[in-house]
Amino acid sequence: MPISSEFLRLAIVLLFLVVIAQTENPSPKWICTSTDLCVIDEAANIGDVKRFESQNDCRLSCGKYGGIWPMPTGDCTLSNERIRFDPWKVRFNVAAPDPASTQYVRESNRIFLSNILKECVRNCTLPDSKEVLVKITVSSNSLVLDWDTNETYALTIRTTEMATFVEIKAQTVYGARHALETISNLITGSIDNGLLLVKAARVRDRPIYPHRGLLLDTARNYVPLKLISRTLDAMAASKMNVLHWHVVDTQSFPLEITRVPELQQFGAYRPDMVYSRTDTHNMVRYARLRGIRIIIEIDGPSHAGNGWQWGPMSGLGNMAVCVNQQPWRSYCIEPPCGQLNPLNENMYGIMKEIYEDLAEVNAPEETIHMGGDEVFIPCWNSTAEITRSMLKTGYDLSLRSFYKVWSEFHRKNLDSWDNVTQRQYPRIAVPKSVILWSSHLTDPGIIAEHLPKERFIIQTWVESDKTLNNDLLLKGYRLIVSTKNAWYLDHGFWGRTSYYNWKTVYDNRMEVHPLVLGGEVCMWSEFVDQSSIESRTWPRTGAAAERLWANPKLSSLLVQTRFLRYRERLISRGIKADAVVPKWCVLNEGQCF
Repeated sequence: MPISSEFLRLAIVLLFLVVIAQTENPSPKWICTSTDLCVIDEAANIGDVKRFESQNDCRLSCGKYGGIWPMPTGDCTLSNERIRFDPWKVRFNVAAPDPASTQYVRESNRIFLSNILKECVRNCTLPDSKEVLVKITVSSNSLVLDWDTNETYALTIRTTEMATFVEIKAQTVYGARHALETISNLITGSIDNGLLLVKAARVRDRPIYPHRGLLLDTARNYVPLKLISRTLDAMAASKMNVLHWHVVDTQSFPLEITRVPELQQFGAYRPDMVYSRTDTHNMVRYARLRGIRIIIEIDGPSHAGNGWQWGPMSGLGNMAVCVNQQPWRSYCIEPPCGQLNPLNENMYGIMKEIYEDLAEVNAPEETIHMGGDEVFIPCWNSTAEITRSMLKTGYDLSLRSFYKVWSEFHRKNLDSWDNVTQRQYPRIAVPKSVILWSSHLTDPGIIAEHLPKERFIIQTWVESDKTLNNDLLLKGYRLIVSTKNAWYLDHGFWGRTSYYNWKTVYDNRMEVHPLVLGGEVCMWSEFVDQSSIESRTWPRTGAAAERLWANPKLSSLLVQTRFLRYRERLISRGIKADAVVPKWCVLNEGQCF
């Protein structure tokens, strides 16, 4: 059907009106207020206040820390001026002491470029833009990542007529990686083309705690590898450095142990719901390139059932007892039940085989988490072969005797771990400490009798008003803190538990003490799976990330604008972080506090 001339005239008039409207009403300009809020300036052509093209542009340098998350612990000076640049014109110069360190930094550069490209709003190609020259100097050739690793960095940005010069100085590659993450926080997409970067900056930074962790439970519900990788990406964006992988439990044993294939064969939910040895090795490498350790937990003697039930048919006896026993409330804390048999020597042989595999797939300096929580004494006490053996070897059936058997379980496994690691890595002179959950065995009145402080690090999971942390510190034990009424992210979805929003997570203050290694937020998976685990975990975990990096004295109300920008950054990187306020509150800073 031919278009009428009248219709064409109307279309031209409408187009003309749109052009006039755009000319008379340009994009709104944003200003940073004296209270460090980015708001739209209604009088964009009046006054000499610095104006920015977007809220994210304003947020780059509004306030002392701009959009940096977590906040730096040292000097931080950010320019209000911007340079527009083409990400393809970023050039790197790496000065590292050996090829391995150089390669690590180059891989970090690649990840950095991938992240900032995700900030592009429109076409990022700018043929006439200046180069951004990034010089990275690393002084140590150590790739060891543990509680003694130096993660400090110094970052300087300056711009001349020729180019923008970025200088990073760090003792280790991990500090350099953190510096690149900070630079990505000083970049945003432009409404027009290219990316915006603060014109000048100076940041000196280091973490307060060496252990900044997230526990991820993949045993109750299986979590696909792609989601674990995205979890690691989000952790890297938050400068967290420990993924505590709770990979096995009574419900399932999905981890391949090549020396004992029966564990996975009898314990995995399905043949495709497994983590192969290659998967684990690749995950460790993926994490290390993002400055993250993976500490694998093989829980015991409790939380061990399915995967261990093949002992009798192989002539090894009952390596686990009370497995899937009913009524479950008589044998365990939650179904299905199961506890390792501490008086079956064959079980210790299998545990040693597990340690052999773990030591091979992880970094030479890495340790393990041995679990140790929620041992249910009535399970052992109702198992005839255990009570007979105890009585035969001189024990009575008192609680004290069961505690002794329990502690012997940990001592024997520690001996096996020492034997494995010293044989595989003879250059590591000092035996590695291992981690245990707090439990009845870690009660301050008896812990020294059962668990030497030189070898066992205690991860506490008590409420903030309990005295356990202080009591254990007074006895000289090193701690990892997981405050139960703030950092248990599964709470609020079962029983009488309460949901902890990001503000509660953030406001959970930590004690600065030489024996407090740091802390972990915990994502237990009884009530989440691959459909919901990401939004339950993020961005709340990021609130703990700043607590563990800087332990700030600020309240959550004073950091909300930076946190909202941090959440948007996670979204841009493909992390399905949950919303924390309506979009109107994001655009109208300070109106919803």
